[in-house]
Amino acid sequence: MALRLASEEPEGGPWRAEPLTVVAEALVRLGTGRRTGDASIVLAVDGRSSSGKTTLAARLQDEIAGSAVVHTDDIAWGHSRFGWAGLLIDGVLVPVHRDEPVSFRPPRWAEHGREGIIQVPARCPVLIIEGVGAGRCEVSHLIGALVWVQADQQETERRSLARVGQPGGPRTVRDHREWMAEENPFLATQRPWERADMLVAGTPQIPFDPASELVVAPPLTR
Repeated sequence: MALRLASEEPEGGPWRAEPLTVVAEALVRLGTGRRTGDASIVLAVDGRSSSGKTTLAARLQDEIAGSAVVHTDDIAWGHSRFGWAGLLIDGVLVPVHRDEPVSFRPPRWAEHGREGIIQVPARCPVLIIEGVGAGRCEVSHLIGALVWVQADQQETERRSLARVGQPGGPRTVRDHREWMAEENPFLATQRPWERADMLVAGTPQIPFDPASELVVAPPLTR
């Protein structure tokens, strides 16, 4: 069954099941070939809301020793749904590329009373940036490898609505609709799937072992 996707997004393929270990090794190898000096490898996991990005990032973190994850939702919190590129660059990616530790408290956190800080240790071997827009054009020169999580839009809508009122989900259906009213044109303009080095299925259509495998496809024709 074909995926139901936005009109501007072509479906990837051919899809195949690959061991998570093989996928992680391939992404690290690709990032290693593109980094400068001994700086951390930066992997971006991008995709639409509820496509499976957070789950994929967590699985990659578990597989890649010493890796860390930064969520764009934390960068954007209280600031702007998609106007946070400068915060990600200056607060996280620039110090990572200098082999410096990240200790970043986005300005809106203090203004709105959110505690904590975004931290990445110095010389972190692999930093995974996860979220809608993680592979946006403005940061592409600082990303070693980009994954686009492609998923059926009817299923992602169902997942999003099921998370309404849950921790980490939209507070109301209206919040979800307002988010999507910005996300859809943002991604239509950015088109991160065209820059992706690998596609991962967020709603797989072929048999695979969810405990040890991912369903992947090669980059779209550039």
